[in-house]
Amino acid sequence: MHENDHAAQAMGIEITEISPGNASLTMTVRKDMLNGHAMSHGGFMFALCDTAFAHACNSYNRVTVASGCTIDYIAPGFEGDLLTAVARERQRKGRTGVYDVTLYNQNNEELAYFRGKSYQIQGSLVETGLETDI
Repeated sequence: MHENDHAAQAMGIEITEISPGNASLTMTVRKDMLNGHAMSHGGFMFALCDTAFAHACNSYNRVTVASGCTIDYIAPGFEGDLLTAVARERQRKGRTGVYDVTLYNQNNEELAYFRGKSYQIQGSLVETGLETDI
């Protein structure tokens, strides 16, 4: 999934951990990611959190999409900061799930809280021959 995510590739997002229901991804804030206040643009922070959420909810090899997301910005990021989005599954039942993502800087300071709601659709990310569509 990550190798086909051209937006994540362009932003320099890297995967540091994936396990069922969980994901940790990083991104370094570049000059072209700054807003008019010389702070990390909220859209880039959101995109990193959203990408971590996507990896966490797709970690069961079932194609899963977002049905809704929210973010609360707590503190800014700055040029050169290494941001880490840590996604954790809160609930997964049937086709739906809820995932919380916390965004940190390199000093382990919390910058944002993101919540994503997922919905599983038909298909698998990697064909194993064992899947059946819902």
